Amino acid sequence: MDWFSSLFFGTGIAHSIFVLALAIAVGIFLGAKLKFKGITLGITWILFCAIACSHFGMTLDPQVESFAKDLGLILFVYSIGLQVGPGFFSSFGKGGLRLNMLAASIVVLSCVTAYVIHLLSGTDIATMTGVLFGAVTNTPGLGAAQQTFQDLTGMSNPDIASGYAMAYPLGVVGILFSMLVIRWVFRIKMDKEEEQVKAEKGEVQQVEHYDMKLTNPQIDGLHVRDLSLLTHVTIVVSRVLDKEGNEFMPDAETLLHVGDQVRLVTDKKNERTVLLLGELTDIKWEEQEKNIHLVSQHIVVTKDKINGKQICDLKVRDAFHITITRVRRAGIELLATPDLRLQLGDRLTVVGEKEAVDKIAKAFGNSTKKLDAPNLASLFFGIILGVALGSIPFALPGLSQPFKLGIAGGSLIIAILMGAFGTKWHLVTYTTTSANLMIREIGISLFLASVGFGAGKSFIPTLIGGGYVWIGYGVLITLLPLLLIGIVGRKWMKLDYFTLMGLIAGSTTDPPALAYATSQSSANDRAAVAYSTVYPLTMFLRVLTGQLMILLFL
Repeated sequence: MDWFSSLFFGTGIAHSIFVLALAIAVGIFLGAKLKFKGITLGITWILFCAIACSHFGMTLDPQVESFAKDLGLILFVYSIGLQVGPGFFSSFGKGGLRLNMLAASIVVLSCVTAYVIHLLSGTDIATMTGVLFGAVTNTPGLGAAQQTFQDLTGMSNPDIASGYAMAYPLGVVGILFSMLVIRWVFRIKMDKEEEQVKAEKGEVQQVEHYDMKLTNPQIDGLHVRDLSLLTHVTIVVSRVLDKEGNEFMPDAETLLHVGDQVRLVTDKKNERTVLLLGELTDIKWEEQEKNIHLVSQHIVVTKDKINGKQICDLKVRDAFHITITRVRRAGIELLATPDLRLQLGDRLTVVGEKEAVDKIAKAFGNSTKKLDAPNLASLFFGIILGVALGSIPFALPGLSQPFKLGIAGGSLIIAILMGAFGTKWHLVTYTTTSANLMIREIGISLFLASVGFGAGKSFIPTLIGGGYVWIGYGVLITLLPLLLIGIVGRKWMKLDYFTLMGLIAGSTTDPPALAYATSQSSANDRAAVAYSTVYPLTMFLRVLTGQLMILLFL
């Protein structure tokens, strides 16, 4: 039975892979099964399982541990960057700027709280950094802090991971508790909050179509392209039924007249402006006997040559005699404006004759099978650039050591840039949701398991020797910033409660908190919208502050 014992308590590469996989498998199982009132620690159970394995004598080969930790961190952070990249810069729009400022304030206040506790308690800054990221349930920040510590000192610090592990469980609970406290303080009634949200109009952007009869005399004799100039909003005209009963698909030069019936596509927030053009009708386009040949169909962009091209450059009206009215990307519907750059995986709504629609479908690919194949070249090319960027030393005033972004910071920045601007360079960065999730989950599993094995030997002695107070420190770091900014957001910013819950969940990048927030209302998606708005910037700032806490105060 020596071979069996060596699997658990031996040495070597095979043993390391075995116990690493064991900790990951058991951790994932516990994360799926152990819940308390719908709350679970999820994949973080891997960290606790690895700590337990290490405590009872299972070890990893040092080189395997280091490789698994770094590779896992790169895969995890890079997949997150690709996910948030397309919406990163657009999240700073008019409404998003205010939410992102509040989220950034939460990030800064959590760091300030951790630093003040460090000064008052004498707990070393490396440990407090681990407690900080456990309290805000942010694993990439933990990875960035560990990597920076190792770059500066040439050794790892298990107390960073121990602090994270001790603070994490109550961090999850504390985030939800802060939402309940704000609800209690402001005496928020959920039914009244729902009614208020329903009463507000024009705030949520949503692509909508309007069938209208043009009655405004100012429109008579104008070209289709002049509608946007006249109304100062973006409008796409997909169909026209003139006074003679002829239905056709217009182009930019088509003349409009009073009495024409049209289908307009625009953001729902522009509804009042659109209604100034005429009166709504209930025309059934598909029932027009003379023009049954016009169809509306969805096609998917799967040809590499279309990736990164602007709609205006493709000249689809001239080449195919069709109109692109909408673009659905990553679950969000976008208006098909001329300057919109198409990406691989975009689902287009096109209107035209059946034969023309079939031709453009062939030209754009429309082969969902192609999307199933991963684009590994761009993935590894991005990792190369990310590691290279993270290795560049930057001399900053006040720092004794050159500042490096590290593999976490470098990979995150490159992934965000590729996700946001890769199409302009004709890089194919598209990955299916399942593929991105698989890469991310493998990465975080390897990282958490290797961190747990590194911290396991000293975890229990540290806990007994006074480390339990770190749990209390974590509670303060969780609650104080969230409650303070939550009160500011509600009292002075006048945010509705659903948006506020999404802001709190997004500023801590905490999926269980988002799940709770979205469960509070089935009538609106404001919590999810707020979460997705602040998530990209918050994730970037958490990784950055994880490094700065070590660089500035170690």
